[in-house]
Amino acid sequence: MKIADIRFALCALALVFSLSACTDGIKTEASYPTRPKGTDQILYSDQKQGTIWGDDTLGAHLFGRDKDKDDAGGAGIGVNSFLWRASLDTIAFMPVASADPFGGVILTDWYENPDTPGERFKLSIYILDRQLRSDGVRVSVFKQVQERGQWHDAKVPADMATNLENTILTRARELRVAQLGTAG
Repeated sequence: MKIADIRFALCALALVFSLSACTDGIKTEASYPTRPKGTDQILYSDQKQGTIWGDDTLGAHLFGRDKDKDDAGGAGIGVNSFLWRASLDTIAFMPVASADPFGGVILTDWYENPDTPGERFKLSIYILDRQLRSDGVRVSVFKQVQERGQWHDAKVPADMATNLENTILTRARELRVAQLGTAG
């Protein structure tokens, strides 16, 4: 075996070990909303549950936990948790094809409204910031119409993406206010 082959094999092995070390401790499950039967309350799989001692523990006071910093990103995701949850709530009626809580990307599958057959929509939602800001979310809308059994791309109404962004932002603010109400 040549020295160049040995060096290549050692470099490849070192790369594999270094990349595998990068994934240790990363939470790989996303938070998805669920609605218990008979209630209007929405629960999330990563939602912190209160204890009998309350949410503000002695450790948080002793070690000076930055509550605003914790609220901005949420536990286990790489983007603003309020924008993430609001996005999932807003598109709950559509099938989700992919959701990446670390990169902040939600992709839906095609959705055809039963009231308007022959017309379907697909969304790409990008959460751009760890802070709850008006420019922290972008929505791309794709539309197709069916003609003679074939789907063809169609023009999307100009304000549709903006309206979806505003709906997500409104829901995110509601979630933020609700959390502040329970924390105080």
